[in-house]
Amino acid sequence: MNPNLDPGELAHPDARLGEVLRIAAFDDAGQGGNPAGVWIGAALPPAAEMQRLAHAVGFSETAFAAREGEGWRVRYFSPESEVPFCGHATIALGAALARAEGDGRFPLQLNAAAITVEGRCEGERVQAALQSPPTRSRPAPPELVERALDLFGYTRADLDPRIPPALAHAGADHLVLALNSRAALAAMAYELEAGRAFMQEHGLVTVVLAWAEHAQLFHTRNPFASGGVYEDAATGAGTAALAGYLRDLGWPHGGAIDVIQGEDMGMRSRLRAEFGDTPGGSVRVSGTARMMPLC
Repeated sequence: MNPNLDPGELAHPDARLGEVLRIAAFDDAGQGGNPAGVWIGAALPPAAEMQRLAHAVGFSETAFAAREGEGWRVRYFSPESEVPFCGHATIALGAALARAEGDGRFPLQLNAAAITVEGRCEGERVQAALQSPPTRSRPAPPELVERALDLFGYTRADLDPRIPPALAHAGADHLVLALNSRAALAAMAYELEAGRAFMQEHGLVTVVLAWAEHAQLFHTRNPFASGGVYEDAATGAGTAALAGYLRDLGWPHGGAIDVIQGEDMGMRSRLRAEFGDTPGGSVRVSGTARMMPLC
C-alpha cells in the first residue's frame, strides 16, 4: 500500500481494513509490466472513497471488487476518474483472486458489461487472461485525426496507410493511430494538460499508438491523459480494442496478435490477444502478473 495513505481517513469499514495489493500485470519474464492496485472486500465502498483511495495509491488504475452472487462486482478508478473497463487491472485482479480462491475462471460484473478473468498460479507469478466486452470500430473523423496529430507532433506522413485511423471500443473508447516506423512511435511526446482536454472532449480513455513490426506483432504506446497519467505501460483494454479493429479491417491477424508495450518507458510489457472472425466478438487478452512489494 502507498506509505502516504492513511487508511483511517476512509469511513467505510472494509476500506479501512482492506489491503490494497500491488500487482504488475503483463510483465515480461518477471520484469516490467504495468502496476495496478487491487482492493477486495465484502462490499464496495462509496464511489468517492474508491476515488480517494485510487488517488492515494497513485497507479494508473485500481480495481475494486466485492463478491456478488456467483461472481464479483468490479469498478475501476484512475487517480482522477472512474473508467468503465481496465485490462491490466483486470489481469491483476485475476491474479489476486487466483491466489486467494485458487485457480479458476471468475465472472466479473462491470458497470456496463459482464466479463470473465482467469488466473492460474505458477509460483510467485500468475498466468491470467480476460475476455473483453464486445468490440466495435469505425473510421475516425478527419478533424479528430488532425487534432490528435497536432497534439503528438505527427503528420499524416507518419501514419501507416494500411491501418487507417479509427475509433475502437472494447469496454472503453480509444483512438487508434497506426504509425509507419518504430522511430515515430519512440518519438511520441505531448503536453499532459492538452492531452487531458483533448481526450475528455472526445470521450477517449486512451489513444493507441501502434507500429506493426509484422502482421502479428505490434509495438504500442498508450497516452492516458484522461486519467491523469502520461502513459500506460500495458493496456489490456486498448489491446482488445486494437485487435477488434484489426478484425473489422480484415487484417491478416491469423487469430492472434502479440503486443510489446512500455519499452520506451523502461517497463517492457507483453500482451497477447486472441480472437475469432465474428464481428463484435470478445477478445481474449492474456499475460502474466507478479506480486509487488507493499511499500
